[in-house]
Amino acid sequence: MSTSSVNTSADIPAGFSEAAFEAFLATRDEPAWVTESRRQAFKRYSELLETQLDPEEYRRVDLRALRPDRFQLSSGLESAETQQASTLLKEQAEFAGHVTHVDGQLISSELSDELTAKGVIFGDLASVAREHSDLVQKYFMTRAVDSNTDRFSAWHAAFWTGGTFLYVPRNVVVDAPLHSLITLQAEKAADFSHTLVILEEGASATLLEETASTSEDNLGLHSGAVELILAKEARLRYVQLQNWNHKVWHIAHQAGRVENNGFLQWTVGGIGAKLAHIHQDVVLDGRGAEAEVNGVTFSTDQQIHSFYTKQAHNAPETRSDLLYKQVLRDHSRAIWRGMIRVEPEGQQTNGYQRNDSLMLSPTCRGDAIPGLEIEADDVRCTHGATAGRVDEEQIFYCMSRGISEYEAMHMIVEGFFQTVFDRIPVEVVRETLNQAIIKKLGFGR
Repeated sequence: MSTSSVNTSADIPAGFSEAAFEAFLATRDEPAWVTESRRQAFKRYSELLETQLDPEEYRRVDLRALRPDRFQLSSGLESAETQQASTLLKEQAEFAGHVTHVDGQLISSELSDELTAKGVIFGDLASVAREHSDLVQKYFMTRAVDSNTDRFSAWHAAFWTGGTFLYVPRNVVVDAPLHSLITLQAEKAADFSHTLVILEEGASATLLEETASTSEDNLGLHSGAVELILAKEARLRYVQLQNWNHKVWHIAHQAGRVENNGFLQWTVGGIGAKLAHIHQDVVLDGRGAEAEVNGVTFSTDQQIHSFYTKQAHNAPETRSDLLYKQVLRDHSRAIWRGMIRVEPEGQQTNGYQRNDSLMLSPTCRGDAIPGLEIEADDVRCTHGATAGRVDEEQIFYCMSRGISEYEAMHMIVEGFFQTVFDRIPVEVVRETLNQAIIKKLGFGR
């Protein structure tokens, strides 16, 4: 399935004023509840523009250069032809389904006949909202991401376009991975894509999602959201690889909720963007629920990669395990603020979080702030953070044995990331991340 161009982005004024919002609504063909939720979110967004952002989350994130009025939503691709994005995953494996968006517009969507026959729904969120309105309304920004969190969540809720929807019925197992590609093409384009995944009781699936720019020079904006909702005994492996060019602003609210004995493995790869700030929540709502969160980031030049993570234990016998590893070079910066929160009902839980930084240059900087908030008395919760530089003696040792400096650095960086790679069961993801690391190190320059 593919879309055709009807309108042009010229129909919507640049920026996100009330006039731009009304022009945007005029281009939409959506159920009444979607329109109403957008209007409520825009009202909240307008109010929150005058409210200070949470200083705990945004104190170290410099947003002064972010000017929303420079960017523009698209109501339809100006050209039927789309440029090829340099993707990390799309051609690397066989997938059971694909969804592709460019500048918030659906380009193609497909799902195997076998999965369709089993009741699996996979495709463009806006299309599914029209075709399965009650299902989407039940879960869209009602249980995971809250549109009232701050101005960015409200901004997204008002203007969301594009995005991926996945629904897996009870006890259905999707063996082959599904793939979602989100790209920015036009100069100063804004992407407000929303990912919503719903797994019913006993269901299982793997979703690999990546973002990419078609040009290395175009300015861009991504204000996104991800919602992962797992019922009892459901299992989800979700991978998000962020690979925008270095002129894209990336801000997103992401949340996963897991019921009794469910398991969520969430892997984040941060390679691109000018500034990327992710608000990531994992909420364990049922007894025996588990979540494993893996993060790999590589920051170069003047990139800023920031993560604000929370592991919430709301039920007994739950387990969360978060491991973020980040490599920095040049004048880049990485920020991680993590919190494990255990409610009084969360007895006999096990929570772990760790952040490690490897500095390749004396001018880069890493900030790590782990935290615990525990209101139960029978738990095991630990946290830690490390930061260090590459041992020059290791580089010298490798070079003395005929290994180039780049190859030596790659060996050290790959070894640093290996503990995270070992936790990722999808081989294509491990290989893709390794190739992205080689490219960031500058082989061939």
